[in-house]
Amino acid sequence: MFGDLGAKDATELAGWVAKGQITPDEALDAALKAVEVLNPRLNAVVMMQEEVARRAIKAGLPRGPFRGVPFLIKDLGCEAKDFPGHNGSRLLANTTYPVDSEIFRRIQTTGVVTFGRTTSPEGGVGTATEAAVYGGPTRNPWNLDHTSGGSSGGAGAAVAAGIVAIAHGSDGGGSVRIPASSCGLFGFKPTRARLPDGPYVGEGWAGMAIDGFLTRSVRDTAVMLDACSGPDLGAPYAAPPLIRSHADAISRPPRRLRVAICDTTLTGQPIEPEVAEAVRSAGKLLETLGHRVEPARPHADMGMMMRAWTDIVGVGTALSIQKALKGRPLTDELVEGVGRGAVAHAATLAPTRYLEAVGEIHAFGRQMAGFFAEGWDILLTATLAELPARVGRFAHTTTDYLAYRMEGIFPYSPFCAAFNASGQPAASLPLAMSATGLPIGLHLAAPYGLDEELIALCAEVESAQPWIDRRPHIA
Repeated sequence: MFGDLGAKDATELAGWVAKGQITPDEALDAALKAVEVLNPRLNAVVMMQEEVARRAIKAGLPRGPFRGVPFLIKDLGCEAKDFPGHNGSRLLANTTYPVDSEIFRRIQTTGVVTFGRTTSPEGGVGTATEAAVYGGPTRNPWNLDHTSGGSSGGAGAAVAAGIVAIAHGSDGGGSVRIPASSCGLFGFKPTRARLPDGPYVGEGWAGMAIDGFLTRSVRDTAVMLDACSGPDLGAPYAAPPLIRSHADAISRPPRRLRVAICDTTLTGQPIEPEVAEAVRSAGKLLETLGHRVEPARPHADMGMMMRAWTDIVGVGTALSIQKALKGRPLTDELVEGVGRGAVAHAATLAPTRYLEAVGEIHAFGRQMAGFFAEGWDILLTATLAELPARVGRFAHTTTDYLAYRMEGIFPYSPFCAAFNASGQPAASLPLAMSATGLPIGLHLAAPYGLDEELIALCAEVESAQPWIDRRPHIA
């Protein structure tokens, strides 16, 4: 039964529930069976709370758009009093929360049946999910020798494998879009502050981090974003208001757009040939839809941005580790190598460096805005510069945090973090497959605040070249 359900998106499953073709308990049974069968190979779903899910069903689910659909939340953020978390770390194992976060509360109003968490790397730092607290790496359903991505790697693997149709994720440097690309899914990063952070966080990584979702369809993301968008009480700032809802935006195609296509990195370096060809093919698809596609790339200071991003995240990681240690020594039994390296790196920075780095991030955002102000509506690139990496390549064993980010991850993922820094909306679409059967994500980014135009374009592309029937063999 779970195999049939895993082929659908959340909107269709909710329709089955609404028509009485399946009950919420039966849908949950199927998801739990899928975990039993698939998770030993994937290591994607952790800390399951079946009793909590059954109680929610018995109490009566909200009459929301996803009523009765099984759901998983990332084991990093999305704090919920009924769902303790490890946060990808042995240091933070079995953390409990006194109240629900605002993002979790809004997710629950859609009627989903949340029954567990998905794996994340320690601190959310990295493009692979291989945290020691989970006993091993999370693997890609398309090829178990490869990573499902990070930091929402468990969410990506669970949705791609058909365990659930939709899952929560978060994105501070590509952490929704990288798993989407790696696992053949749709992943959308909204404009900065489109979704709430409170009450546990004022802003994530100087505003660069935001929640999101891994889905099999654009419409599922659009509906969930509508349910969750808007500032929470006391938010330090808010995204520009939408002209129309995400769901309304995808109901009709966008205007014809001027698209800049870049089949290299944003600094002009070559990317893997098969990936570059996928970018060019996506450009041709947009042309057939009537959009104007021309080669161009922004000349923003990518090196400054990535170093500032690295320092901000290093300081944030060090702060969270030092708070959690509560006076205990920093040992490799508690914190993995990259985390210990982040603490050491943060200690080398001047006390004024954090604010300086935030200023550099803001300057970079202005540079990117200047590029789009030249008349470009969309920037098309790859999501990753290569095919999904093999398991182990980005393990958190090294203590050289700076090299891990600047020399390891940034060449592999040179696109995504730019739009966390600029705050712009961006999406990864599963438009291509490699000759070896691995997904290739294509990345679309739009000007700040224009989420509805970007998601409308994503829906148009999905309609022209559907991907929902493409599934890994394991599913």
